[in-house]
Amino acid sequence: MNKFFLLLVGILALETYSHEFNPAHLIIDQSLHNANVYDASWMYPLKNIGKRAEVIFPSSCNITSKDPYIKNKYLIEELAINCSKPLNGSAIKIENLSVLTDALITINFIDNTFEGIVNVQAPTINIPQNKKYYPTAYFYLGFDHLLDGLDHILFIFGLLFCISGFLNIIKTITAFTIAHSLTLGMSVLGLISLPQGTVEALIALTIVYLATEISNKHKYTKTPWFMAFGFGLLHGLGFAGALNDIGVSSNQLFLSLLFFNVGIEIAQIALIPIPLFIIYLSIRFNLLNQAKIFMSLAVGGLGFYWFIDRVIGIIL
Repeated sequence: MNKFFLLLVGILALETYSHEFNPAHLIIDQSLHNANVYDASWMYPLKNIGKRAEVIFPSSCNITSKDPYIKNKYLIEELAINCSKPLNGSAIKIENLSVLTDALITINFIDNTFEGIVNVQAPTINIPQNKKYYPTAYFYLGFDHLLDGLDHILFIFGLLFCISGFLNIIKTITAFTIAHSLTLGMSVLGLISLPQGTVEALIALTIVYLATEISNKHKYTKTPWFMAFGFGLLHGLGFAGALNDIGVSSNQLFLSLLFFNVGIEIAQIALIPIPLFIIYLSIRFNLLNQAKIFMSLAVGGLGFYWFIDRVIGIIL
């Protein structure tokens, strides 16, 4: 059993280096005066190692570019695009994408906005002729963001070790969802704002605190949603920071937020059976105390590591 715990600790240690949520983003704006002329910004994450991915436009387009510059976590290249016909019905390809990086493509036409996702497996996106588009790409971004965020995943897992009863699980997850949805929306709308480094450090502290609650013999049975709601407000600001970095189309702001949040929730729901199954097995084999101790140490250790690392990032 000790070997099993050591193996899990090793896996979690490796996961501390899992990649950060920083998709590339190509933003194309159609000119108000000429439907064949566009301005574009190609945002590529600085964290990626190796050759920068390249945007391949249709052969009917001439491209001129300015020298790239760094802004926040991205290397940004401004492009001027002059085509012989509109981009509707054509295709755009992103070459040399990293296996860890998706690219969001946003095309702001005069009367609508089209968005899609490309990755190393499917690097080409076809722009439809249709006039009505929905920002479904943000669903995939939200889904990926939750799965890439080990801190958010550990918080959800830890919460389930602190409560008992199926109804309490529903209440707790619902409270966490409502809380982070509120601050996600308010932050993207510009109603509240905190430095992202501070938010990420505070999120790490919530994980450290949660670790102490896991090892506590007292379980939340009456008001388990209080802690989930309070800390969920902070986690929502973390989600918003990632979304603000890549930008949200103002033309469909509400729908983009909705799809992004639904993607987060679907990923969250998909993960919940994992800790529940671990808890079930622990109870069945009379190992619940050992499982709680391991979970408390793993969550607390990673939370403390993230807190120190993020505070250092703020200072430096």
